[in-house]
Amino acid sequence: MVVRQIIKWRAWVLIREGGRQNMQPEDNASDFEKSLILGVSTIEPKQSDMKNILLLSLCGLLFSFQTPKDEGMTKADRDYAVSYFKQTKAKLFADVKGLSQNQLQYRVDSTRWSIAQCLEHIALAETYIWQYEQMMLRQPADPSKRSTMKFSNDQLIQAVTDRSKKFNAPEPLRPVGKFANSEDALKSFELRRDSTISYLETTQDDVKDHFIMHPVFGTMDIYQGLLLIAGHCARHTLQIEEVKASPNFPKS
Repeated sequence: MVVRQIIKWRAWVLIREGGRQNMQPEDNASDFEKSLILGVSTIEPKQSDMKNILLLSLCGLLFSFQTPKDEGMTKADRDYAVSYFKQTKAKLFADVKGLSQNQLQYRVDSTRWSIAQCLEHIALAETYIWQYEQMMLRQPADPSKRSTMKFSNDQLIQAVTDRSKKFNAPEPLRPVGKFANSEDALKSFELRRDSTISYLETTQDDVKDHFIMHPVFGTMDIYQGLLLIAGHCARHTLQIEEVKASPNFPKS
């Protein structure tokens, strides 16, 4: 009975996937094989037919239980991104550890951000860019856009962290006191960062065939967009170090 049900199921799959009009039996096919292709009949299978079809059926079941592969993100991609996210988080926390309010609020001049403002901007961008990328993941995949990408992953990170080139922050990401203090900004950053790391460690999302358009760096896939988040943090961590290196930076 089980064998008969498997045979009927495999026959239905063949008909559904190939369509009867496109499926013609070979001349040397057995009567039972012909019945599978042209329509399930009452012809009883020979023992050899049953063995072959049962073997094919079992193979199909085995393949159906294979571990799903990453959608474009290789293990190396995943490991690299997770490592970069952890590294840039650790660097930021190390650079601001133990700073006083006086040090956090210090500005080199009126045109430059304080460390507190840098932290607010980093925290805002961490969530803002993430939400944008998740929205774009819900759009249809479009692999054809890959040809319009300008940067490799390494080139993108190098460009993002290049402090010799200055950019104006978009209005939603400008530091205007959206957090009560720098401690709250860091808590918001850490919550989002840790969640993104968990996502990178486990996601099966197709991050290589969905894309975003950046106003400076052009087309990038979602994987590069994720690297952009960590690179953005690294860029402004360097800015914090520039503030701390100022000759007039408070001693305490």
